[in-house]
Amino acid sequence: MDFELNDEQRAFQEAARDYARAELAPHAAKWDAEGIFPVEAIRKSGELGFCGLYAAEDVGGLGLPRLDAALVFEEMAAVDPSTAAFITIHNMATWMIGKWATQPVREHWGPPLTAGEKLASYCLTEPGSGSDAASLKTRADRDGEHWVLNGSKAFISGAGATDVLVVMARTGTAGANGISAFVVPADAEGITYGRKEEKMGWNSQPTRGITFENVRVPLENLLGEEGDGFKIAMKGLDGGRINIATCSVGAAQGALDAARRYMAERRQFGRNLSEFQALQFKLADMQIQLTAARQMVRLAASKLDAGRREATTYCAMAKTFATDAGFRIVNEALQLHGGYGYIREYPIERLLRDVRVHQILEGTNEIMRVIVSRALLKNDEELR
Repeated sequence: MDFELNDEQRAFQEAARDYARAELAPHAAKWDAEGIFPVEAIRKSGELGFCGLYAAEDVGGLGLPRLDAALVFEEMAAVDPSTAAFITIHNMATWMIGKWATQPVREHWGPPLTAGEKLASYCLTEPGSGSDAASLKTRADRDGEHWVLNGSKAFISGAGATDVLVVMARTGTAGANGISAFVVPADAEGITYGRKEEKMGWNSQPTRGITFENVRVPLENLLGEEGDGFKIAMKGLDGGRINIATCSVGAAQGALDAARRYMAERRQFGRNLSEFQALQFKLADMQIQLTAARQMVRLAASKLDAGRREATTYCAMAKTFATDAGFRIVNEALQLHGGYGYIREYPIERLLRDVRVHQILEGTNEIMRVIVSRALLKNDEELR
């Protein structure tokens, strides 16, 4: 088992680090404070291929493994978890279109999405169906050569500022098998967007509800086959859980680096904070947790890349561990900063606010534990 990155992976990692330092770090605090959606900065990431990291090459994507994509997202999240997280969501929706859309839809949306010229949102959650996604009520009914969508979605990242929506809607009876997936232009007649939510973090990306009232989309805008929507959504969420886990790893790395620098500079009782053994032990524990989380995420990514049947369980474990550990590490980094960690002059409080939601989205960590326990009780050998 080789844990070392190859030259190509290191090159992607370095390119992402350079991009994050040049395009995200100088502006992240302003975007957060003013609620600015940095469309131009995201488009610049598209010029580097970062808007189609694992999308198919024939629609302009790089076709990279999820492990390589995780390296890129981690570097972005080290300075701006909010913007990095939106880029991961865009990547997920772009991958879905590239993999399951009909050829005309792939040709229309794929290239501009992978280039970052157009942006995508993923629409699964509804006001009454969060963790229980299979109970969603938004409907799509066939009418001649069109599907007609009616219903509402909640907590949609990028809503109102993106160009295309990947929407899960019910075309059949109750349950997971009655759900289909659709590619819907974001400006289609009958779509209305709710108010921009005021959030604790993730302020560089807008979050809104979406209402669909007799929204007509051509039959060719169906992803996969009718009834495949829930399966497509869950396949997307396996990768999405790796993405959000790696954003937690990145944020934790950024916070740890900031704490280490601060301890080397800050003096109390005539000594630098870095000279106090109790605080050294805190740093050591943070690094241990961070390394464990990073390796768990990369293991899950390798399972998903290999198409292993236990990949879903590993993605759930990685998401749970990395997002819990990431929040603890950032919180400890804030503590090491003392009062300075609590003010906006330092990046720690923004990292803390941004990383908190990672324990909720892409399936709450409680739901992740349900997934893991079910797999364990069914067959523990696949987890060895």
